[in-house]
Amino acid sequence: MKSEARLFNIEEFDIKLDTEFLGRNFVYCDEVESTNKLLLESKEFNQNGTVILAEFQSGGRGRKNRQWVSNSGQNLTFSILLKDFTHGKKINLFNLAASLAVAHSIENLYQLKVELKWPNDVLIKNKKAAGILLESISKGNKIEKLVVGIGVNVNQTNFQNKFDISPTSIRKEFKEIVSRERLLSEILNNYESLLKVIKYEPEKILTDWKAKCKMIGEKVKITDYTSVKYGIFDDIDQNGFLILKTGDKFEKIHFGDVSLR
Repeated sequence: MKSEARLFNIEEFDIKLDTEFLGRNFVYCDEVESTNKLLLESKEFNQNGTVILAEFQSGGRGRKNRQWVSNSGQNLTFSILLKDFTHGKKINLFNLAASLAVAHSIENLYQLKVELKWPNDVLIKNKKAAGILLESISKGNKIEKLVVGIGVNVNQTNFQNKFDISPTSIRKEFKEIVSRERLLSEILNNYESLLKVIKYEPEKILTDWKAKCKMIGEKVKITDYTSVKYGIFDDIDQNGFLILKTGDKFEKIHFGDVSLR
């Protein structure tokens, strides 16, 4: 299966975009160090809803600063700047909502069954198709910038590195070349709708996310920087954090890599 690169067609993307503000300021780059870093540090790209898409990121990364390798011209690696939806809100809901936006988009366009893995992975057939990385700049208790970085394996079919979770792509599962333009517009359309849900009905984000997470109720291992914990993935709380049950005790987990035991 050959994975040829194709230039991103901004006009085709714009035709499908049906948002009020997400992606209306759209920046296309051939190569940057990191789209997240660019939005966090830039004074030029400072408009709420700005989206930066890069064909290649020399310093692309996921959680724990893991390198995110993506072939140029085949996938979607982009970041979204949010400024007006972050005051007093539960930041992790933006992460869960981004996962849902990607999942809904893949299901709607390609009829593939998608599952979500806490905290930020999008899976097809237990393989990783997409990941999300949230970063922010705060002053005191106020978040000034929230950047939602999203990487989706779209048309890449070969993955050379070693991975904790085996990767896949939409093309590998759908068996056809996928329009990156249509997929990106669909993700942004869905995410803008979910941002309104966060504002007015945040519990729905939690309910919908949990419905797509198979791990809840299962025995899991959680690995973070310094420790390994075992228990049952009992639930996620109202802030989107994992609740680990060990015997009669319940512990809130803010971050970590979760795997089935």
